[in-house]
Amino acid sequence: MPAVLERPRTRSVRPRVSPPAVTRLWTSEAFLDWLEPGVHADLINGEIAMHSPVNLNHARLINFVDALLRAYIEEEDLGELHRETVAVRLSIRETFMPDLAYFTKTQAARLPETHVPFAPTFVLEALSPATAKNDTGRKFAAYELHDVQEYWILDPQKLDHRFYRRSGDMLEEFAEKEAVIRSTSIPGFWVRREWLNPAKPPKVSECLKQLLARRSGKRR
Repeated sequence: MPAVLERPRTRSVRPRVSPPAVTRLWTSEAFLDWLEPGVHADLINGEIAMHSPVNLNHARLINFVDALLRAYIEEEDLGELHRETVAVRLSIRETFMPDLAYFTKTQAARLPETHVPFAPTFVLEALSPATAKNDTGRKFAAYELHDVQEYWILDPQKLDHRFYRRSGDMLEEFAEKEAVIRSTSIPGFWVRREWLNPAKPPKVSECLKQLLARRSGKRR
């Protein structure tokens, strides 16, 4: 019987399939252990959201408000102001690093050496393309739920700034279109809307003089 010649078997090469990504919900404790100096991120509903590098308009706007508000708080002895290097733990699945966070003197006396385990009185976030959706959505809801008294959302690009204050269980908008925005949680602090333009920021020293002059006048 003639031998049957078998065709050589060709080995089929299948494309490698990456294993499915495992969704992990982080706790605030695990997130805080993971954080390192220089890393800026938020834990939102158990998911890590990294902060992307900001543009100069964003940086200029935050630098201006930081310098003005910090000098005012120091002059009036009102508490402490912190930038996004400080992590604020709101719940088991939520830990944020706000652009600016103000703590009253009573709150400042309770601040530990590491993260902050309670909500600030005042929070300011400046929008960027990477964070805008969270700042106006999930983080807004968390600040509202955890008793932040005042929340400013500044828009360095469109200058569509929004200001919210505590009203019962909600944060409601105030000072819409107004030329002067008066803080409801930082005694005597206010800004002119025109100051919040990073393309032409005023001198912090001149703005502070106006704030303190108005403040001292009310004390008489």
